[in-house]
Amino acid sequence: MRQSSGVRGEKSRDARESAPEQKGVPEQSTPKTAGAEGSGGAAKDTGTEAGDAKGGAPRRRIGRIARWTALGVAVTVLGVSGVGYFYYQHLNDNIRKNKLNLGDKQLDRSVANAAGQRPLNILLLGSDSRGSKENQELGGARDDADRPPLADVQMLVHVSADRSNMSVISVPRDTRVTIPKCTDPDTGKVYKSTDRQIINTSLVNGGPGCTVATWEELTGIPVDHFMMIDFSGVVNMADAVGGVPVCVDANVRDDKSGLRLTKGSHTIKGKQALQWLRTRHGFEDGSDIGRTHAQHMYMNAMVRQLKSGTKLSDPGQLTDLAEAATKALTVDKDLGSVKELYDLADDIKRVPSGRITMTTMPWTTDPQNPDAHVIPKPGDADKLFALVRNDIALDGKDKKKDDKSPAPTAPPARKNDIAITVFNGTGTAVEPPATGRGSDIAAFLVKQGFAKATADSTPRAQVDTTITYPRAGQRADALAVAKALGLPDAAVRHSPEVRQITLVVGGDWRTGTAYPADAAAGAVGGDTGATPDASGSPSATPSGKPTGENKAPESSDPLNGADASACMKVNTANRF
Repeated sequence: MRQSSGVRGEKSRDARESAPEQKGVPEQSTPKTAGAEGSGGAAKDTGTEAGDAKGGAPRRRIGRIARWTALGVAVTVLGVSGVGYFYYQHLNDNIRKNKLNLGDKQLDRSVANAAGQRPLNILLLGSDSRGSKENQELGGARDDADRPPLADVQMLVHVSADRSNMSVISVPRDTRVTIPKCTDPDTGKVYKSTDRQIINTSLVNGGPGCTVATWEELTGIPVDHFMMIDFSGVVNMADAVGGVPVCVDANVRDDKSGLRLTKGSHTIKGKQALQWLRTRHGFEDGSDIGRTHAQHMYMNAMVRQLKSGTKLSDPGQLTDLAEAATKALTVDKDLGSVKELYDLADDIKRVPSGRITMTTMPWTTDPQNPDAHVIPKPGDADKLFALVRNDIALDGKDKKKDDKSPAPTAPPARKNDIAITVFNGTGTAVEPPATGRGSDIAAFLVKQGFAKATADSTPRAQVDTTITYPRAGQRADALAVAKALGLPDAAVRHSPEVRQITLVVGGDWRTGTAYPADAAAGAVGGDTGATPDASGSPSATPSGKPTGENKAPESSDPLNGADASACMKVNTANRF
């Protein structure tokens, strides 16, 4: 059983939710979402089936495709049987597409691993939009039909480069963060950077691309795609999979969301699934933290349901689902077709349920508004984000080869024979690049004897300073460069993407010629990836416990995707 520690005052929450509904977004207060509850979980309840551009997939393929509907991340995938090209185009036209990142600075994509594989980072968003009649009926508050929607559900899904594991980080909607400067691509309106708002309001500043920019600023994790869905999409997806099993440890009644369940296990679908995902008062301490835990339970259960087979076998049912899903979905432009959505789901379906880890960003009360808002917990939140940035599984089952893995098989070349390219990657979503960092570090390396060190002025942007090398035999050379700069071995990566040893000076090293000691002490990652056992899975101890120290902190409330025993703790004030 999982529960939160209950930080925010009940009186403040009740006052906030009984107040008149907002028409706009105030500068300092938490926005009131219509119907008193947020969209809570809409994003992850996305899932349809994959389409075939040629329109002639046999029915047995539909069954296979349906099994992976919304796999692990509730990815919406569209399936079509016996339909032609024009219907395929019709479904593509249903999908709304927006720009991925509306900030001034987008982080560089994650570096490929030694096998040339890249991790995937997908931001799932649940919108509380009342823009349609159906959403107004489901969410209430018709007067809010013209209000810009808020992103009340936000989950970052990280799929490891080797597709062996998946990590999910939820951020409570009441988290106060820095929202960077964003420009609305349709109107050209510029929204100034602010650190006075909570994260769900970022959607108002031009659309989901501003929420993506906010996540990159908050976590330092580059976002590859986003997917956003509304209330009606949640209902349709839950119906399509035949319901999702959940559990409560007592009778629960939440008049705000409408959820009413007796103690024990239930299979919920349709409007009841939406009520579960939106419920806040009914679980744990009545805060948004408990709601994220309920969403994790739902998402894990849906994945297990889909892996074991679903009721999605009738072509007519699939067609109806495809229509509903595509109309409810908004994605980035690089993910804006049925084929691209299917390819994405097909790429990640290999992740076993037991290697999926759901977490909530470690948090503490916001000193500016302790009764209503939270902020990232120093240390623990940083560690969680760093693990994902460095593609380390949150379940702790990635086996560390050794502290300096792999050990060089030959001594390094002479310093003056080692070619090094240095980039200035210090720019972030809210900070401009530190002037001259690439040339300064290149000049320092030359003074240290690395005569072939040169600076490249091509703009780069990443949080962690890294050294990458293209061939395994160059690891000793890369380690020699790291030693000269005071960089930890964890900063050294093997990647065939680079042509020679490449140093990117990240946002963690904006001044000086020696890498900061505090950054070095907290470094994770490097060539300490998982070593598969005979079954192809990363090794663990004989007891089954993780072998490495790098895993999600307990304050992130990690939940394993294969855990079918989880049961939500019901708020004592909402029992019957």
